[in-house]
Amino acid sequence: MSASTDRETPVRLVIVDDHPLVRQGLGAYLHSRTDIELVGEAAGGEEAVSLCGRLQPDIVLMDMVMPGMDGMSATREIVRANPATQVIALTSFYDRRSVKAAFEAGAIGYLLKDISGADLVEAIKAARAGQPPLAAEAAKVLITCALQPVEPERGLTPREMQVLAMMAEGLNNAEIAQELYVSRSTVKAHVSRILRKLEVSSRTEAVSVAHREHMVE
Repeated sequence: MSASTDRETPVRLVIVDDHPLVRQGLGAYLHSRTDIELVGEAAGGEEAVSLCGRLQPDIVLMDMVMPGMDGMSATREIVRANPATQVIALTSFYDRRSVKAAFEAGAIGYLLKDISGADLVEAIKAARAGQPPLAAEAAKVLITCALQPVEPERGLTPREMQVLAMMAEGLNNAEIAQELYVSRSTVKAHVSRILRKLEVSSRTEAVSVAHREHMVE
C-alpha cells in the first residue's frame, strides 16, 4: 500500500469515558469526519479492554479517572494485548502523578478535554503516526518529573488526586460534584479521606501540602 493511500485510510477510533455526554459530544463531532472512523465506545476500563481486544482500533481516547478499572489500568492492559493500538489520555484535570502514570502505563499522549475539535483531530492523526500529542501543561509536568523526583503520593487514589487538584483550583464541594457528576456527599467523603491521608485538618492545609510536595501544579 502506498504512503498516499495509507494517509487516506480513516483512523479507527474508540472513545472511553464514563460520562455519556462526553462520549456523545466527541462522537457527534467525529462522526462528521471522513478521516476518522468511530468504531466503538466504552463507559469503563474493563469494557474498553474487551472492546479493544475485539476491534483492535488504531487509537483509543481514554479518560483516566473512572469507576472500577481506571484509565491507567485499562491503558496498560490494552497496550499489552494490542501493541499496534495507541492510547491517548484525555482528561479534565492534570497533576504530576497522573501524567507520569499515564505514560508509564503505555499512553502515547496526554490531552485536556478543553482541547478544540480541530486540535483533537490533529492529535489523533499524530498519534497514529507515532508522534506523542501533549497538552502544554502535560509537557511541563514531564519536564519537571525528569528534573526532580516525585514525592510520595501519601496513598491517595487517582480519584482523590483529581479531587485534590480541583481543591487547589479553588472549587468547593458543590462545584467538584458538578464537574465529576457525583453527589456532594461523595465529594465530602473524598475530601475527608484526603485530609486524613495528608494528616491535615483543613482544605487550606491540604492544598498547601499538595503544592509543597508538587502533588498539583
